[in-house]
Amino acid sequence: MKLYCLSGHPTLPCNVLKFKSTTIMLDCGLDTTSVLNFLPLPLVHSSRLSKLPGWVSKDGTINLEKEIKECAGKVFVDSQPEFCLPERELLDLSTIDVILISNYHCMMALPYITENTGFTGTVYATEPTLQIGRLLMEELVNFMERVPKPPSATCWKNKEIQRQLPGPLKDAVDVWMWKKCYTMQEVNSALSKVQLELFGAVQVSPLSSGYSLGSSNWTIQSHHEKVAYVSGSSLLTTHPQPMDQSSLKNSDVLILTGLTQMPTANPDGMLGEFCSNLAMTIRAGGNVLVPCYSSGVIYDLLECLYQFIDNANLGTTPFYFISPVANSSLEFSQIFAEWLCHVKQSKVYLPEPPFPHAELIQTNKLKHYPSIHGDFSNEFRQPCVVFTGHPSLRFGDVVHFMELWGKSSLNTIIFTEPDFNYLDALAPYQPLSMKCIYCPIDTRLNFLQVSKLLKEVQPLHVVCPEQYTQPPVSQSHRSDLMLELKPPPMPYRRCSVLSLPFKRRYERVYIMPELANSLVPSEVKAGVSVATVSAVIHSKDNKHTLQSVPKPPPAPPSKKRKRVLEEPPAAQSPKPLLSGAVPLEGFLATLQKHGITEVKVEETPEGHILHLQEQDTLIQLDEDGTHIICDNNEPLRTTLRDLALRFLLKL
Repeated sequence: MKLYCLSGHPTLPCNVLKFKSTTIMLDCGLDTTSVLNFLPLPLVHSSRLSKLPGWVSKDGTINLEKEIKECAGKVFVDSQPEFCLPERELLDLSTIDVILISNYHCMMALPYITENTGFTGTVYATEPTLQIGRLLMEELVNFMERVPKPPSATCWKNKEIQRQLPGPLKDAVDVWMWKKCYTMQEVNSALSKVQLELFGAVQVSPLSSGYSLGSSNWTIQSHHEKVAYVSGSSLLTTHPQPMDQSSLKNSDVLILTGLTQMPTANPDGMLGEFCSNLAMTIRAGGNVLVPCYSSGVIYDLLECLYQFIDNANLGTTPFYFISPVANSSLEFSQIFAEWLCHVKQSKVYLPEPPFPHAELIQTNKLKHYPSIHGDFSNEFRQPCVVFTGHPSLRFGDVVHFMELWGKSSLNTIIFTEPDFNYLDALAPYQPLSMKCIYCPIDTRLNFLQVSKLLKEVQPLHVVCPEQYTQPPVSQSHRSDLMLELKPPPMPYRRCSVLSLPFKRRYERVYIMPELANSLVPSEVKAGVSVATVSAVIHSKDNKHTLQSVPKPPPAPPSKKRKRVLEEPPAAQSPKPLLSGAVPLEGFLATLQKHGITEVKVEETPEGHILHLQEQDTLIQLDEDGTHIICDNNEPLRTTLRDLALRFLLKL
């Protein structure tokens, strides 16, 4: 069993497991942090961005003024943003049989995997993961396509040139693998391969992971082995269905990914800080910008604000949610009732909407728009709170609000998504006057929670990203911010191939009824019988069946007349199989009864050697056989053989 690691991002995993001649991809997360190296894509012309100076090396030998721009001491690529894809050279993607998706954030690279690679397999995901994943992909494509950009910059990717660029471009990894965003046609083609029913050679089961709508962990089982895959899980009481922990027990291998990116930040504390900073800004007459994804934490933010608005006297403040998929996202959150926690499920049967943002929309406190154009520009009033994407601040409607509000210290931007370094996200907008608040809300498992979980489910082996086996570089003294297990976990990094530390010992085989009827069992001990069988094994789709040996076809009749009819040879009955061992003390006693008394016993690593001195004969008693060495005395050899056979069971 082998594990191929195609992504180095611990919360956006992409691994491939080879198990029972089946090749299974576990998630296909898209590392979008690469977009921080690019300039933002403004919806309307930005004179500030267009006036940024181009980069020229200090000695003047490299001139990339058209590709690289400088802003506040940092450099950015002036081109359509590109993404760092999962490694595609480590193995042939056309050999993948199945892709298992754990949540909608971990499927964003799916079109890069399934399209133009020869992929002919199947993708498995829950219904909410499929539908919300489609929305996030559609939103990403929309962000890119509505702001056309000149042809991609490529000169800076030359290895010799990249070495001389300032950081972080200088240190960017695998830049030639970076790709532009896929098209909507590729998205639809990729999602057409998704199935919701599971079947096949190994049993694959999704388990609720408690992180987001429809998020799941997976167990991959054969009849005698079990692999658990834990990705993006939460034990906190939020809107999704609670995590199923018990089904992870008795795993031979547990592959662990997607722990919290903010192990020292308490989500409840961050929510409180979010609300208080929002209220302070509004009371001071400023606007609040919240860069966020169109699904996930935004549901919890809106629920928190629902309870907070009236207490903070913010009832007249407009809240805007702007995204090409805003309406669909809010509607989907209300219809997947079976994937919600029990409290929200019970509301559906009252009937009430499970999320309070439905009431915020009815009372016009929350309004949603596909973009800043059209209705929004007519109804927009300030001060207000705007939820919009993208959290990287490189594309989407958020770029417009950064340009609009960035020059005023009354305004505040509040970061709640943990995927991007907020200082790097703000870099191309410097100098910036608006206040910046960092309240990352990450409900995924922290190291304390995952240590308790692993003690309860007790897998034989744990595999995890190498980042989890050592403390963060900035907090090297914090041994509590790493996994300490016995035996130690097996770490992996991008492009590594692990041989997982257990071997398959057994396989289930089915036997045809007519063959079973022909068996003659012999009782070995009370309640245990065995039988010999001669059969043909038929294997298909990892299922093995024993079938009767086909009889040879009759010989075709000869045209020549035979004078004498030959009788067919009598079928020889198979030799009996022997089971058991010849005990030393019992065998010596039997020899003595038959007059063989002078026996010298010598111990060997494999067993014992008996030297019958008077008969000049050697008998080797080994673990897997008995050998009688007796020259020119066939009667004695036969007698000794029969005495040894008394201790063995004949089948």
